Formats: sequence, structure tokens, C-alpha cells
Amino acid sequence: MQSIVTRFPPSPSGYLHLGGARTALFNWLYARHTKGRFVLRFEDTDVARSTQASIDAIYEALEWLGIDWDEGPYFQSQRADLHNEHIDRLIAGDQAYHCTCSPEQIDAMRTKAMAAGDKPRYDGTCRAKGLGPQPGAVVRFKAPATGITILDDTIKGRIVFQNAELDDFIIRRSDGTPTYNLAVVVDDITMGINTVIRGDDHVNNTPKQILLFQALDAPLPTFGHVPMVLGADRSRLSKRHGATSVTAYRDMGYLPDAMINFLVRLGWSHGDQEFFTREELIEKFSLENIGRSAGIFNPEKLQAINADHIKATPPAHLISHLQPFLKTQGVETHDETLLCKIIPTLNTRSKTLADMAEGAHFYFRETIEFDEKAAKKFLRPVSLEPMRLLTEKLTQLKEFTEAGLEDVFKQVMDQTEIKLGKIAQPVRVALTGGTVSPGIFEIIAVLGRETTLRRLQKAVAYIQKRADAG
Repeated sequence: MQSIVTRFPPSPSGYLHLGGARTALFNWLYARHTKGRFVLRFEDTDVARSTQASIDAIYEALEWLGIDWDEGPYFQSQRADLHNEHIDRLIAGDQAYHCTCSPEQIDAMRTKAMAAGDKPRYDGTCRAKGLGPQPGAVVRFKAPATGITILDDTIKGRIVFQNAELDDFIIRRSDGTPTYNLAVVVDDITMGINTVIRGDDHVNNTPKQILLFQALDAPLPTFGHVPMVLGADRSRLSKRHGATSVTAYRDMGYLPDAMINFLVRLGWSHGDQEFFTREELIEKFSLENIGRSAGIFNPEKLQAINADHIKATPPAHLISHLQPFLKTQGVETHDETLLCKIIPTLNTRSKTLADMAEGAHFYFRETIEFDEKAAKKFLRPVSLEPMRLLTEKLTQLKEFTEAGLEDVFKQVMDQTEIKLGKIAQPVRVALTGGTVSPGIFEIIAVLGRETTLRRLQKAVAYIQKRADAG
């Protein structure tokens, strides 16, 4: 069986958006699933719009997602000689010709065709003139005037194009540069690409490309055109739907495996399963399970998938992802042992890494500043006795084990006849500064004896001061 070779050919005229990332992912997963090859190729022939900054941004996004390539990167702009060799071959084989019609003449042809109720098209004026190369001339492909061109699309099924609706399209511009359709076909042939998975906005290019493959005596690749990604209102995805660069989601605190999980489910399914690890996706991915309906971008679903991945990821594997977000909170730590203790206290309540970093901030503060509303509600004189008693008993506790802590809290509850909730909330405010946090015993286990006692003593002093103030 022939080895599968797929490709991702971004145009480096901007960042990698969600639709492009999904295209890259589908091609990468199929290559990995079949143990084939995945090629990265930059289609940078649009010199005015292509930039190094965009190339770097695409690299950055692919590397963050963990989408690696086996060949490349190739740059289409560096392959013009190869493209022109194939154009010359088509001319020599009477399958292409030089055309000197001016833009004004072509506009007149199109106007005439539309007036007759036909599609605007080039009328073949230069087709039989046998013109040679000359300044200002373009090269056109001799498209068949009759018959049909068939696209057997692995996703959309069979699509039939009437050749009469295709005109003799340009394959080399007047400045000598090859056009997109010609360059893509030559690159796919010479790189051995045999599977093309791309957005269905390319369907209308495909009959022209099929004709070029046939004219160059090359086997057709397997084509699969994936429906577009739409917003919740079923319009084309745009910034107003939250569609920004892939790396913007990284900067908001999403995990790469969560983004991959989300992207693959925008058009692909495996039964009712929603959560997938990267390894599961490679194992299960197939072209047959790509749907024909548009994928709907749902930011709430992305956040839910991210929360699931945060829960499922071992703490040690989250550290490198979390550290940049801690840094934004003013926390720089390389204490991986401490972070492996902190993360399990927060991973079930964090939707993003930004949430987790914000939730972890209190662990690293030298001094705790009490939230004004929380202190007013819970650090009241009525809490003085249980807080003081708890602090005394914890001071005497030799080991801060969960069993030992539970026993101390139970003793305080028995002696004061106060329920746990009435003790736990003042303790929470004392240890974290606020009212929302992980469980009390979890917090104490991470903070340790010295920090826990220091924070409790500060809270007792605060309550005493309020009591004295009357």
C-alpha cells in the first residue's frame, strides 16, 4: 500500500486562525494515524502580503499545538524555476498558449458573455494564434470546451463540473510568475502529495487543478474538502465570534491538547466521545468520520474541554504551562515540588490556566491582605474564641496530617459548640484573604505549619483589634 503523504500549505499573510489550525490538524492526524508523512509548505507567492512575521507566527502556533512536520518547510516562492519548467512543458505539448489580450479586451469579452446570459469568461481569442513569449503576455491553459470534470471527494462525495463553464485560465502572469493553481499542482506532484485535506472554499479551484494533474500525466491525489467553521449564528467565523490567532488562546490559558481536542471535534466524530487525548486522536482519526456539516465554534465548549484537560493532566506536566501565568501574578517559582502540591488543590476548579494562577496567588504571598467584605463578614469578634482556640491547638500539633487537622477542628467544634462552617470560613479568610478557595485541609497541607500559624495569628490579632474597638 502506498504511504500516505499529506501537507499543510498556509499563506503567510497573517496569524494561524482556527480554521487553518484545524486543516493542519486533520492532515497531521491522518499522516500520523497511517504512519505516513506530513509536509509543511508556505504558499508565499503573494509577495505584497507575505511577511516573515506571519511565517514566525505560524511556526509558533504549530509548535505550541505540537504539530510537527516530516518535510519542509518549503517556500513556494523559491520554486518558480520548477513551476516554469512545467509550464513550458505544457506549452510544448500544446496544452497551454501565450495570450496578449489586454485587460480592456478581456473586460469586453466578459461583458459580452454576461449580456448573452453566459458566465463571464475569456473567449479563447489567442488560443489558436501560436504566439510566442513576448513582453506583457500571459500563459493560459487550454481547458477542454466540452465534457465534464469529476471530483470524487472523500468527504463531499462525487461533484461533477461542466467543462463548458471553465475558461482558459491563466497559469503564468504577465510578470512571469506562476499562478496559484499551477504552483499548487506542481508542488503536490513533485513532493509526492497523495492526500489533500482542505477547506471547502477550495472546491471551485479543484476542477482546474484536476485538469492540470491530468495534463501533466500525474495521478490525482485523494481530495477531501472539509466544511467551514462557522460562528454560533452560522455565519463565517470572524473576530466577533472570538476567532483570533491560535496563540491568543494559549495566552488566555488554554492547553494545547485541549485546543486540539476542540478543533478536531469541529467536523470529526468518533461515536459520542467528546474528550480525547492526543494519543487517542492519532489512533482513531479517519477521513470517513469527517462530517459534511459545518463545525460550529462554541467558546463555552472550548472552555469546558479545557477544564477537563486541566483536570486530567498530571500536575508535573502542567507546571511549564502554568508558570507564565503565575509570572503575570508576580510569582516566579521553580519549586516544582511545591507546584505539584498546589496544582491538585486547584485543578478541579480551574477552567483556564489563568484561573489557576489567580487561584494560586495566595499561596505565595508573604502577607495576606484581607478582602474588606470578607473580613467584615467573617473576621468578627464572635469568631475570636474559636480562632484563638484553633491556633493554640494547631501550635501544639506535632504533624500537620489530614487526620491530625480534622481531629483539631473537631475538638474546637466540641469545645465551642460551633459547626464547622462557622469556623471554616473565618479560617479561609485568614489563610487566603478571601472566601473562595480550595478546601481548608488542602490549603493547610500546602502552606505548612509555619505559614498557617503566622496567618492565623494575624487574623486573631485583627479580630481582637475589632473587638477592642467595640
